Amino acid sequence: MNETQANPPARRPIRDLPDELISQIAAGEVVERPASVVRELVDNALDSGATQITVRLLAGGVRLIAVEDDGCGIPQDELPVALRRHATSKITNLHDLETVVTMGFRGEALAAIASVSEMALLSRPGTQASAFLLDARSGELRPVARSGGTTVEVKELFFSTPARRKFLKTDATELAHCVEAVRRHALARPDVGFAIWHEGKLVEQWRATFLPGQGDVQDALARRLADVLGEDFVAQSVPVRHSEGRITVTGRAGLPDAARSRPDQQYCYVNGRFVRDKVVTHAARSAYEDVLHGQRQPVYALYIEIDPARVDVNVHPTKIEVRFRDSREVHQAVRHAVENALAVPRATALAAAAEAPPAPSNAPISEQKVAATPMWQAQAAMKFDERPGHRVSDLGALWGTPGPASASPAPEPAPWEPTAAALASTEPVDAVAVLSEAPLPSAPAAEQPWPLGRALAQLHGVYILAENAQGLVLVDMHAAHERIVYERLKAQVDGGARIASQPLLIPATFAATPEEVATAEAHADTLQLLGLEVSPFSPRTLAVRAVPTTLAHGNAVELARSVLAELSAHDASTVVQRARNEILATMACHGAVRANRKLTLDEMNALLRQMEVTERSDQCNHGRPTWRQLSMKELDALFLRGR
Repeated sequence: MNETQANPPARRPIRDLPDELISQIAAGEVVERPASVVRELVDNALDSGATQITVRLLAGGVRLIAVEDDGCGIPQDELPVALRRHATSKITNLHDLETVVTMGFRGEALAAIASVSEMALLSRPGTQASAFLLDARSGELRPVARSGGTTVEVKELFFSTPARRKFLKTDATELAHCVEAVRRHALARPDVGFAIWHEGKLVEQWRATFLPGQGDVQDALARRLADVLGEDFVAQSVPVRHSEGRITVTGRAGLPDAARSRPDQQYCYVNGRFVRDKVVTHAARSAYEDVLHGQRQPVYALYIEIDPARVDVNVHPTKIEVRFRDSREVHQAVRHAVENALAVPRATALAAAAEAPPAPSNAPISEQKVAATPMWQAQAAMKFDERPGHRVSDLGALWGTPGPASASPAPEPAPWEPTAAALASTEPVDAVAVLSEAPLPSAPAAEQPWPLGRALAQLHGVYILAENAQGLVLVDMHAAHERIVYERLKAQVDGGARIASQPLLIPATFAATPEEVATAEAHADTLQLLGLEVSPFSPRTLAVRAVPTTLAHGNAVELARSVLAELSAHDASTVVQRARNEILATMACHGAVRANRKLTLDEMNALLRQMEVTERSDQCNHGRPTWRQLSMKELDALFLRGR
């Protein structure tokens, strides 16, 4: 027995904490670093209706953070009230809290910041003759000169808590976090201009690209995305627009080729508020499952509009986390939105861009409009990008035979359709024979505006060389056909076909945990949908009696364990779809044409036409690209033509 146990401390009475200590405890939740102060002050500036916000910093925000805006301002008699804990103008009752639409609402940020810094509040409403400055330490209120709006100055952050100041990083690191905090606001508000100054030098500036009632909100958001994230982001992404029930998802989703090694360009907004939410992140990542290679991270900027009563933003003091009333509904809406945006073959857009007239030099940043309407412009009229070649229903115009209006279009090659026998068979499908049956018009390539062009030759039995209007197309025939077969198999199974299973001659038994036994009993029907039969052999043993036909030669025990683990951790429908897709991907790999198989020109052309109408055909099942375009300009550069 140690000394503490032998002599327990005397009981202390329960007392009220001093107000200053209460504010410092709250500051520990709200203010983590200078970027936290910047985020809270910019939130207030946006709520005030500001159209221009300027952030001035010294020493990465440690010595000074000054946020200036041209908003509505704070009246003289309300300045002292603004520094009290839980004093706010944004909510008045529980209903307001449950349906909050403003960026700030808790009423504790200014009080928390004032408790760990030297803060001054300077403001002038438009109806007031002069501005007034309030010193948070002394409470002194005096008139000063200022135009309409508010300025909040925060000096010597954490001066009263030196232990916390030691945890801050270098000035450059803290500055980067401050810039990122403003960048997140800028991405959602193209109607507001932002400027960041550090040590008297302009670091970042994003001018307002939209005026309410003037211009197009989609063009404005496209320009803001290009200004903040770079023009490459807009060029290497596709517009997202999807409505499902009471949820609308808009924005842009990066192409698989633009994926990064880190998730540092993933921006998600709920009713205009930047959030980090596991449901949304998982939904977006699952939409990229079939098209990303390895552990690459997608890039996207998604804006979710939902009834404020169906989302709780009062979860964390920093307001960066939310809780949805129906997380499954949000997950499905986000996943379907991104999946639909990525499904359209990129070759179609390439052909449409080639046929479109060149844009003038002073045109908007992108002729491809961003279908995104944030909450601040929800009432604005908005049209999704309806240019030809962006929908599957428009694809027929891209390979129809040109000619008089009375002439009948060329027959479309019939894509390979797997049968129920193909689903149940373990033998590789001879897709080459099927490809050769596809009829093709004999018109020259110049007269056929096919996105992927007309096949010229086969290289080493691996690649197809094709010629289109832009130049040369290189196609990995196995990867391309693997995706085609995979998408057809998914459509076949969605239409009601079941995954065939093969009984094991000798059941594979393994020692199972009580959780695995309970999961196997509760999800027996789900396992059968996947072609698995797992039943209890004893109270602590499970037996695998059947496995999917295409995986009959694999490890049955490992397969059963992995599926049971997924079923116990996630929703059954999500697990079924993921496991089903993995099985179908294996089947597609067996059914796709193999390397070193000689194809005729007609077979190559049939494969190219199928790629043009198959969703997600730009990547194979493993996320590798299926084709690449070499333009005439790039080919000329290889041979120094025109120099």
